Amino acid sequence: MFLRLLFIALGVSSDAFAVSISKGLSVDRLRARHHWLVGLWFGGFQTLLPLLGYFAASMLQDSLAAVDHWIIFGILSAIGVNMIREGVYGEEEGANGEESFSWRQMLPAAIATSIDSFGVGAGLALLGINIWLSALVIGLVTAAASILGLRIGYAVGSRWRKPSRIAGGIILIVMGIQILLDHLMNA
Repeated sequence: MFLRLLFIALGVSSDAFAVSISKGLSVDRLRARHHWLVGLWFGGFQTLLPLLGYFAASMLQDSLAAVDHWIIFGILSAIGVNMIREGVYGEEEGANGEESFSWRQMLPAAIATSIDSFGVGAGLALLGINIWLSALVIGLVTAAASILGLRIGYAVGSRWRKPSRIAGGIILIVMGIQILLDHLMNA
């Protein structure tokens, strides 16, 4: 059972991992606070949303399922377009990429990357699985994956800043398109 939960956690953490890579690409100097921010924002939301999904179960899941893919697509595309613009035109974010870690940037990214875990929580409710342990494991795995993604993005970005920002933006847009197409094809 724990192994299955670990695989679920790895699956839902993949979006946060990818967004964290793009965060690492955007910063000129990686600081300890960046690690804490991605870990707490992404891990925290990945802990909270399964709990909300569990307690809301099917009541809200049906109505959210109709639009969640559009919400995720919009948020990831907007962040991606902004990163591409910065890479192409050489515009720097505030204070060497610090704006990428502001609550205005982190909140929508954390929400967009954890909407799937809301559905996971609802599914766990139907299976009668311990939600507290599940949410904790999902949150911790996501926090670790986010920190790893941040470090990978920074390692790549420190050598190739402009092209890596463009690549990071393209990755986010492609993720948004993939999520949108997956939902539209399976609808």
